[in-house]
Amino acid sequence: MSALAAVLFDMDGTLVDTEVLWWRSAERIARGLGYELTDADAPEVVGRAVEDTAAHLVRVSGGGDPSEVARALTADFFGAVEEGAPMRPGAQRLLTALAAQDVPFALVSASPRVVVDSVVGGSLAHVPFAFTLSADDTTRTKPHPDPYRAAAGRLGLEPGECVAVEDSPDGAASAEAAGCGVLVVPSLLAVPASPKRVFARSLEEATPELLRSCLPARA
Repeated sequence: MSALAAVLFDMDGTLVDTEVLWWRSAERIARGLGYELTDADAPEVVGRAVEDTAAHLVRVSGGGDPSEVARALTADFFGAVEEGAPMRPGAQRLLTALAAQDVPFALVSASPRVVVDSVVGGSLAHVPFAFTLSADDTTRTKPHPDPYRAAAGRLGLEPGECVAVEDSPDGAASAEAAGCGVLVVPSLLAVPASPKRVFARSLEEATPELLRSCLPARA
């Protein structure tokens, strides 16, 4: 089995239970625009960057300025996160196991820096991340491969030496496009199957050994 050089964790819906908070923020902002979110909007909201969700809300509501809507979404979500974002079941056990085996791990999020810093300074303050990467740290965020390529580069590694842990279709697509191994633990949205993706029902099923099995096959 290949050596696991590093693990790159998504944040929202993967390590912390914030996807519901994000959905509720989007609901509130959409309602202010005269639009009620439904399940049909989920692919444009869950796991998406703030700017993408803002553009969607402006499009479906027929009003508003995308920049102002993005600012309102960020402010609303930040306020919710500041009140507390509990860790997902199994997250602490997995992080502890990786630390015990000296496997470095980093946070790779599509959330803005202000939100990432709030969560990392709160619920995840005790977690020894090598670094955190937010949507503000790359020109393009998920579903583009840029965040995971950048994270691997900061560790001095190739993406294929790393495993990404994701919960959303966009996140999984980003990690796969970058060349990482991918462990998918779905939360609010179903994630399409792919030969390059390994699935678990919960982080409670995840172990360092399972993560090693996600590494891309070497030629």
